[in-house]
Amino acid sequence: MTITSRINSIRQHLPESVRLIAVTKQVSTDAIREAYGAGIRDFGESKVQETVEKQNQLQDLPDINWHLIGHLQANKAAKALEHFQWIHSVDNLKLAARLDRIAGEQSCSPQVGLQVKMLPDPDKYGWTVPELLADLPELNKCENLKIQGLMTIPPLGLDEAQILELFNSTRELANKIQQQNLPHIQMQQLSMGMSGDYHLAIQAGATMIRLGTSLFGSRREDNLG
Repeated sequence: MTITSRINSIRQHLPESVRLIAVTKQVSTDAIREAYGAGIRDFGESKVQETVEKQNQLQDLPDINWHLIGHLQANKAAKALEHFQWIHSVDNLKLAARLDRIAGEQSCSPQVGLQVKMLPDPDKYGWTVPELLADLPELNKCENLKIQGLMTIPPLGLDEAQILELFNSTRELANKIQQQNLPHIQMQQLSMGMSGDYHLAIQAGATMIRLGTSLFGSRREDNLG
């Protein structure tokens, strides 16, 4: 199947409320152009420098929304704010505070997600649930960030029932946070679901899914979407 046919096939089954983010780490700009031609405008990348190189080659496509979905090192925060409209992977308070300060200096208001680990997972970044709840008052001071919701990635090795339970728990956590009525924290977006489990994420209320392999085929690394 071509990239276009894969996109069209998946889109037929997506609710209008779900935003499809094409994960293009290790994907060529030619493949990105094909996905763009098929109507994709949201592209997810994991590394800032790789994204900058692609953006330089895609300057004739001005209406792309770039989403950072990989771990962001603090020393890359300023460059990330210059090159991404969305940062899904804000995974600790120190990083959030740094992004907020730099966003103020750059006079920008990036949309961000808070990455949370719903289950223990040494291979993932992110807040645990108790850590996130404890940090909410400080996060609410980040006036330059548009905190829009949560992002999560299930640990490897879960069965479908466990994955669905994890996604449902993420939605319930977002609802719990929203009920606190914090003026600078909104919980309207749930970034969850990749190629192997996006149907479960949608069932649980995902508003953004991150698909790589199901659009572009397998790549050199696992767990890319």
